[in-house]
Amino acid sequence: MNRVLSTYVFIKRKLTPALLTEIGAARINAVELFCARPHFDYRSGDVVRELANVLRDSNMKVHSLHAPTERDFSGRRDSSVPLSICDIDRSRRLEAVDEIKRALDLAEVLSFPYLVQHLGSSRDPNDPRLLDAAFSSLEHLRIFAKERGVTIALENTPGELATPANLRQFLTGTRLTDIRLCFDIGHAHLGDGVAKSFETMRELVVTSHIHDNHGLKDEHLAPYEASENGRKAEYGVSGPIDWKAALSELNSVPLVFELKEQPAWAEPTAVSATLDAARRAYDRVEEELAAARPA
Repeated sequence: MNRVLSTYVFIKRKLTPALLTEIGAARINAVELFCARPHFDYRSGDVVRELANVLRDSNMKVHSLHAPTERDFSGRRDSSVPLSICDIDRSRRLEAVDEIKRALDLAEVLSFPYLVQHLGSSRDPNDPRLLDAAFSSLEHLRIFAKERGVTIALENTPGELATPANLRQFLTGTRLTDIRLCFDIGHAHLGDGVAKSFETMRELVVTSHIHDNHGLKDEHLAPYEASENGRKAEYGVSGPIDWKAALSELNSVPLVFELKEQPAWAEPTAVSATLDAARRAYDRVEEELAAARPA
């Protein structure tokens, strides 16, 4: 199994060469770089080249890039002004498209096959006007990405707009045949459930986001953490994720761990504690996958 970690886990830290080296030393083979400028300044050529050298020296690859989601993302707060490709306001939508193009330009220095893209925010309704705006954006972005050897993968997110069924219907209706999907298991668990959601998306899934929650909010815990630390009363109606069943379905999909750094992991050992937790989860997942293989 290729161990891929999203740098979202360190979203409140600057992605320095030292931090990237620590990630590689934790037996991580590849990363998904999360484009939030206080964390990773993808606009800075010097920053990108420096990180590219570290990745090469650490023998790590870039599996994917996560498109920017906010205009002024700050590590000091959890949310900011959305940067949305489905914004009905044309000027704001074009601003979002231009910003994503800046991120895609990283392909000139870093080689990565996928750009994970949100259709909108969790607050957006399933409104035809938003979908028309998204189509207009993606018509331009898919060509720009293809010229750089990158495939755009739309992620299922909480809320009405980007459910697995709506994403599938959107791609079918627009005939954007070169757009693919990123299956987020934690978001699926908060919605229609993992099995049903993946079955809806299966044929178009090229990458994934792997994390756990109690079925009530988007916690981004390590796999198995909710089921081991939670009590029955703490779960939503869907109960815990059935990891054995889920991994048997996802065995041919790249598993990208998209975790959240826990506040209990105090400095100065927070980074090592985070990576230790990820490593234990990778070990557990690999054991599960090995047990599921035919003898």
